[in-house]
Amino acid sequence: MKEILRQIGEKLGLQAKEEPVVQRLFGTALDPLAADNRRAVPWEARAIDIGAEPLNAGVGMGQLQALWGMDKHMGQLNQRTIGRMKDFLNFSLVPPDQEIIRQDEHGDYMVVLLTGRVAVERTQSWGERLRLAEVVPGEMLGEMSLLDSGVRFSSCVTRSRCELAVLTADAMNRMLANDSELVAGLMSLLARKMSLRLRVVGARLSDRV
Repeated sequence: MKEILRQIGEKLGLQAKEEPVVQRLFGTALDPLAADNRRAVPWEARAIDIGAEPLNAGVGMGQLQALWGMDKHMGQLNQRTIGRMKDFLNFSLVPPDQEIIRQDEHGDYMVVLLTGRVAVERTQSWGERLRLAEVVPGEMLGEMSLLDSGVRFSSCVTRSRCELAVLTADAMNRMLANDSELVAGLMSLLARKMSLRLRVVGARLSDRV
């Protein structure tokens, strides 16, 4: 996270005082020294596996602006600012009972639920499948792995036909190159949302131990 914020600062003209800038901010390849040396599963591959279909970008963008406009955190991005994300998002329709995010995979994309229902589940080490949450439209999923290409903490399964906005690592790189102020605002709000979600999930899991 520190590396991400440092590079955003450089793009915004702030002086860097640490190590040199790497080529990519949101790389999909993992550290080559990692034990399994696997690569992140890209959205393009997952979309084929789950039978995702394209959603009209204008329709999807309108839904996203309406949903985030009502969210106390994401609503801090005004409608015009949210609209600037249109060129960086992929909008998709996904059938029910499809695993859009898979636990223990390395991920390089996040999704925003626009319509429908998605269950967040985690399989514990002793085999129990624990339902952590059922998210509502407007909520984000997979944002932590987007930032660090790390392992997915849980699985996300569609419980109905869902419409999604998908932001990939490549799109985040393009956004950083073309609209660094938008990335800075988005990153700040993502950090707040992740902090709140981790507190809730931690409380849920502690109840099961």
